Order: sequence, then C-alpha cells, then structure tokens
Amino acid sequence: MFAVIKAGGKQYRVVAEDVIRIDRQAGEPGDVIEFGEVLLVGGDNPQVGAPTVSGATVAGVVLSHERGDKVIAFKKRRRKNSRRKRGFRHEFSVIRITEILTDGKKPSKTPPERPKRVAKPKPEAAEGAEGEKKAAKKPAARKKAAKSAA
Repeated sequence: MFAVIKAGGKQYRVVAEDVIRIDRQAGEPGDVIEFGEVLLVGGDNPQVGAPTVSGATVAGVVLSHERGDKVIAFKKRRRKNSRRKRGFRHEFSVIRITEILTDGKKPSKTPPERPKRVAKPKPEAAEGAEGEKKAAKKPAARKKAAKSAA
C-alpha cells in the first residue's frame, strides 16, 4: 500500500519504511508525527481524495534535522561600488514513514519495531574470479614499449 501526502506545499509518494527528506517539521528526533493531508491511498482498492481522503493518516518518526547546501545570493551593481553577498541554508527533517492508516485509525505514540535485515549469503563463484584478475597484464609493460619506439 502506498499513499500520496502533502507536506510543506509539496507532494510525496510514500510507502511504509520509506525515508524522506521534507521541509523542517516540529518535533525532536524520535518523535512520531502524523500527516493528515493524504491525497491518495493506493493498493488493492485505491482511494482518491477530493481534495483529501477522509479518515486517512500517515505516521512517521523523525530521524534527524539537517541543513542543505549553502546557496549564495550575490548582487553587484557595476560601476557603483555596491555589492551584497548573502548565504542561505534550507532546513530539512529526515522522516521514516512507519504506517499508513485508513478508516480514522490513529497512529501509535511510539514507533513500531523495525524488521531485522537478513544478510545475504556470499556466492562461492566470487572466489574463483579473484584469481583471474591477478593474471591480467601489468600496465608497466606498455611504458617500456613506448620508450623503445621513441
């Protein structure tokens, strides 16, 4: 199931366990926030809002607050000995979507436990390929040939 939410004047397509970077939101890292403006809920039976889906909310947990790269606004008026330099860094919140709720359900106050990742087993064929790489020609042989031709 996915949802399209509106936050900070922008729209985001989100799925559970997605990590998104949106405009700064109120709350400390670890807090659960909810997005009430859900424009669309997709899945087996999609619901399109007019303008929002009634009873649908998306919950997420704040991971951190970050600042973007510096944008410099430099203005110069030539031959007037006038110039202005101003920097700006946009503030973002990194949020992990925890759940997409419908039918008026409320999100839990504490974030649910994340599923544990299972490490993939390493294939046995990779060991044989390493030996073949060592047998390749060395680049030093080309330099000697170039010197003798000159």
